[in-house]
Amino acid sequence: MNLTVNGEEKAVSAATLADLLPELEFEGDWLATAVNSELIAADGREAFQLSEGDKVEILAPMQGG
Repeated sequence: MNLTVNGEEKAVSAATLADLLPELEFEGDWLATAVNSELIAADGREAFQLSEGDKVEILAPMQGG
């Protein structure tokens, strides 16, 4: 399936948002995720089915100051 992840086209095999994160080497419950501009909470990722062409944003906090 083809998705846009953080502005980049990606071909992935994941069917759910929960499966997508490790496939793209994102780890941790502290990640913020949105699909097609809809915020998806960590406890909803397992049930969230991805569709061809979805736009996924994955945000991780950065250290620094």
